[in-house]
Amino acid sequence: MRQARRCSRSGCIQHAVATLTYVYAESTAVVGPLATQAEPHSYDLCAAHATRMTVPRGWDVVRHEGELPSAPMGDELTELAEAVREARRAVRADPTPVAGAGRHLRVLRDS
Repeated sequence: MRQARRCSRSGCIQHAVATLTYVYAESTAVVGPLATQAEPHSYDLCAAHATRMTVPRGWDVVRHEGELPSAPMGDELTELAEAVREARRAVRADPTPVAGAGRHLRVLRDS
């Protein structure tokens, strides 16, 4: 039986429901449903930390729209990461928020 993963933030004991990964070449952070497997260059976050997560000035955030699931739904992290490049191209052409390539993605401009 697999043990539920915990939030990666120091001192947090909540169960992880989201996965955060960075696309450094695109200055983008991707937050989506919990990946099915822990990856060495990604971070598992609880709902509170996934919602409140901020990025450096000038970076974009691609987030899963709507409620985060309470349990893993399958590995959508790959889909989210691949959508970053397509969404980033659209943002460069038009600085207003755009729908991403994935089913529930939205690029948020840093305010």
